[in-house]
Amino acid sequence: MKNSRFPIPDFQKKRRPVSPKQRRGGFALLVSIIFMSVMLTFGLALSSLGFKQEVLASSAIGSQNAFYVADAVMECALLADQKNDFFAFPASDPATAPAMTCGGATAISATKSWSATTWIVNNRFKMDADKHCADIMVAKAATGATQVFAQGYDVPCTTVDIAGANTRFSSRGLSARY
Repeated sequence: MKNSRFPIPDFQKKRRPVSPKQRRGGFALLVSIIFMSVMLTFGLALSSLGFKQEVLASSAIGSQNAFYVADAVMECALLADQKNDFFAFPASDPATAPAMTCGGATAISATKSWSATTWIVNNRFKMDADKHCADIMVAKAATGATQVFAQGYDVPCTTVDIAGANTRFSSRGLSARY
């Protein structure tokens, strides 16, 4: 007969033996948590890699577009200068800068700088129905030496004008001397 007045302390109670099946119950949970953690890490690494590849690919396309726009404007300037003598060195400071056309696009801005030894003309173009922007600078020396620099952008001119710290675009330049 048990004495209910004085309960047996826990450390004196007989414990039932634990079967091997009962001991492994928490082990499966631990293995599954570790497995899921490893899979999550792989998934995050692969998604990060995929995102970086997408950014790199779009940057390459933008860079290629900027190069083609710069090349087109460079060809127009070389043709205008060498065939039509469009940027001929003036004897005195002209009132306005010559504004050339390129591929059906007229320069949206034309600036000039003149001295007795140097004549510099800058033109800006909206190319491809204002999808891209291009700048061209033609510098002529009184001796006849010419330098042409074309800068192409993969964005509209309004984006280039207001470019801030968070604006991302590609630009490529080409230079020719003769």
